[in-house]
Formats: sequence, C-alpha cells, structure tokens
Amino acid sequence: MKKLYEKSEITFAVFWIVLYTVSMGTLRNLGDDSLYMMLGLIAVSVLMFLFVKKNGLMEKYGLAGWAGNSRAMLWFLPLWIIASFNLWGGISVRYPLPGQICAVVSMALVGFAEELIFRGFLFKAMLKESGVKPAVIVSSVTFGAGHILNLFTGQQLGETLVQVVFAVAFGFIVTLVFYKSGSLLPCILSHSLTDVFSKFAAGEMSSVLNWVVHGLMIVIAAAYCLYLIRRVETPAVNRPDAVREA
Repeated sequence: MKKLYEKSEITFAVFWIVLYTVSMGTLRNLGDDSLYMMLGLIAVSVLMFLFVKKNGLMEKYGLAGWAGNSRAMLWFLPLWIIASFNLWGGISVRYPLPGQICAVVSMALVGFAEELIFRGFLFKAMLKESGVKPAVIVSSVTFGAGHILNLFTGQQLGETLVQVVFAVAFGFIVTLVFYKSGSLLPCILSHSLTDVFSKFAAGEMSSVLNWVVHGLMIVIAAAYCLYLIRRVETPAVNRPDAVREA
C-alpha cells in the first residue's frame, strides 16, 4: 500500500474510493443495522488510520488536532446547523436494539472513512497535482456523485437525486473547511453527526419542509464557502507550494 501511495497519490485515492464504494455497496444491502456492515466499516477505518499513523501523515491529512483558527472559521457553526437537519421532522429510534447501536456506530464510521478518503486522500492528491480549484471541485462532486450507488440498495430515484445534490453542497463545505482550517476533525464530526442523526429521524419530512431544508442547505453552503474563500487565510500545511514540496 505504501508503494502505491509513493508512486501516485491520486491512484492511491482512487484505489480507496473503489474499495470503499464496492464494499459498502455490498454491505449496505444487508441494512444499516447489520453487524456485518459495522464490522466492515471498523476494518476499513482501522486500516486507513493505521496507514496514516504509521507513515507520519497525521498532520497532512488533518488528524493531528483541532483547528487552531476555529474563531476565524466561525466555530464551524454552519456544519452543526446542517447536521441537525435530519432531526427537524421529529425524533424516533429507527431500529430495535442492538441494531440501533450497530447503525449508530456504522454511521459514525462512515463519516470518518468518507472524510479521510474524499477530503484527505483525494483532495490532497489533487491539490498537489492540479491546484486548489480542481481539487475542491473534484473532491466535492465525486463525493456527491458517489451517492448514486444508493439506487442499487433499493432507494428511489427522486430521493437519490435529492441526496446527491445535498451531498455535493455538503462536499463543497467540508472540503473548504479542511482546506482553510488544516483540520479534518470538524469535517469528520459534522459528517458523522449528520449520518448518525439520520438514524433518529422520525420518518419522512413533509414535502414543504423537505424543500425548505434543501434550499437552506444550498444557501448556507454558498454563503459559508464564500466567507471561507474571502476571509480565512489558508494554513501552511494546505498551501500549494508547501503541498508540492511534501
């Protein structure tokens, strides 16, 4: 794995995207409350974390600590607002125990795995090879488009397309948060909370509330991304010149 990483970070990132999407596409057919899905996510997450830790890449991939410029980042408040969206239609327990526990653990690990793959491996590889704009766009759109695979788990087309739009908007926010803060931890936490809260959502939102939530998501994404681009200085670890030297 290290040889693949040293040869091409982009190929390394693509390898993890393919491995993750294929494995999770298979396991999710068993249900989010499946013990096997939880164990699969634990295995993938541990393997990635050990690789990063063993090879001294914790700072590069934003796992070394919380962002030091949290105040400039407005304490990531938009991320916490977005994470709460799944609870706006009411709160209930989705599965009987112990399935609910498996689902909660799985969703928390989905946040970790997807952020490390798309914001960590893919974004930093693209940043090094192609610069900021292509890296932000590819990381965000690839992450969102990946949710099309939910069609193969029986999800309806309309619901899937809405989820793709939501995921692309969310992808732009967390990509810029990582780029401007140097820490992946806020991204992981907000992503994990968003997915965990989905397992406590009291069924489907009303049509009106659903449109309000997704419209608000787009507005928040646009406003926060614009603020980050214009007002927050990029940390040294993510500046293109420093990235290319690494």
